[in-house]
Amino acid sequence: MARPSSQDKKLQEHLQKNGHIPKHIAVIMDGNGRWAKKRTLPRVAGHHEGVNSVREIVETCGQLGVKYLTLYTFSTENWNRPKDEVSILMRLLVSSLRDERDRLNKHNVRVTTIGDFAALPQDAQDEFLDAIELTKNNTGLTLILALSYSGRWDITNSVKSIAEKVKNGSLKPEEITDAVITQHLATKNIPDPDLLIRTSGELRISNFLLWQLAYSEMYVTDVLWPDFRRNQLYEAIESFQSRERRFGKVSEQISSPSKSSSKSYVRRLLKSVSGI
Repeated sequence: MARPSSQDKKLQEHLQKNGHIPKHIAVIMDGNGRWAKKRTLPRVAGHHEGVNSVREIVETCGQLGVKYLTLYTFSTENWNRPKDEVSILMRLLVSSLRDERDRLNKHNVRVTTIGDFAALPQDAQDEFLDAIELTKNNTGLTLILALSYSGRWDITNSVKSIAEKVKNGSLKPEEITDAVITQHLATKNIPDPDLLIRTSGELRISNFLLWQLAYSEMYVTDVLWPDFRRNQLYEAIESFQSRERRFGKVSEQISSPSKSSSKSYVRRLLKSVSGI
């Protein structure tokens, strides 16, 4: 991973001083197909360019000190897409993971996955197991790829596991709490996302982390995923830092976060550099 440019370093330092860097960012990566269609290219071209966005966002999150990054890579509903596209996506997943795993390991990124792992093709499973084993002791950013995943699948599996424990007597119904449910989800050892980013302007969460997103801040942008890069991530984090997270309380109960006097610093700096 390359060192940040002087402009990037200035923006990153501003964000780190301006407020809380989200510990966990979750992303619904939407718009690959539309990106390709706008350029009269096949859909696969959008998926390939989307991989470049993944690489840059992973790199930037690591530089900023984000601890967890969850990418909605392939949903259970995506299996219903045309077979040719699903096959291409699986091949792209395997080749990308093979190409990137040594780089990720070198930069202290830990790779893991959530979802119906057994539903993936065997070669994809093998690549993931290799990447997970290679990076398991890394202590920097944890990259979580949600594959063959949906929020309802996750909650259903949690309910089944809890029901089995009640059935065999190891858990009483009155002992079932939010914490118990959380510990039976695919993300049981991962904190809930602070920030959810959705690209392409769609205003829905598409069956993603339904339980875990209860108090996440949402940031929706019209930018299509293949065009979402570090500058767009900086703007999303700056937006997050400008918000008051009350978790059901009132403003007076929340300590005022320290904020820079110039809330639009990132946008203004980017405009001054680009000339927009």
